[in-house]
Amino acid sequence: MATTEASQRQVPAQNPERDMFGRPVGPTRRRLLGSLAAGWALFGLGAGAGVIGMVRFLFPNVLFEPPSSFKAGPPMDYGEGVDERFKDTMGTWLVRVLSDPLSGRSGVPGIFALSTTCTHLGCIPSGLAADQKFKCPCHGSGFRQSGMNFEGPAPRPLERYRIVRADDGQILVDKSQKYQWEKQQWNAPEAFLKV
Repeated sequence: MATTEASQRQVPAQNPERDMFGRPVGPTRRRLLGSLAAGWALFGLGAGAGVIGMVRFLFPNVLFEPPSSFKAGPPMDYGEGVDERFKDTMGTWLVRVLSDPLSGRSGVPGIFALSTTCTHLGCIPSGLAADQKFKCPCHGSGFRQSGMNFEGPAPRPLERYRIVRADDGQILVDKSQKYQWEKQQWNAPEAFLKV
């Protein structure tokens, strides 16, 4: 028995639960079981993500950073000017000067440790030896070798770190103790090492 196109159009009219190709329309057992399986699969994925999140929460976030204090060798290893030996590893410039009038030590030779973090947005300035300054590549802040800001958007000078002579005669820099110029802390005894 051959079916014609006209007879196929009449199938939905005769049996409203089937489409024009004879497939059942509406809820069936197969569709119900498929929907249940998809629902349980989504629930299982959500529960698994929650369990992974809870297990991850049980382990602490550990950030391995370099130690906050380090020995920088004997003072005679440093010539006048900026030493960039510890810029990349410890984030510190060691500056040897013949006089530091900004800290109230005019005519007193010594060394101070300067932070390499710009006080504007935390970028790392580059040392320009020819111009005797530090220049921030992000927004153009400029700092003198003393750490004093003189151009750009930086709101305050660079910070200095605690610098003392260790028992073995080497320079000991402690980055956990910071000295800020605007708080008149640069004239603290441990913000400057007399040599």
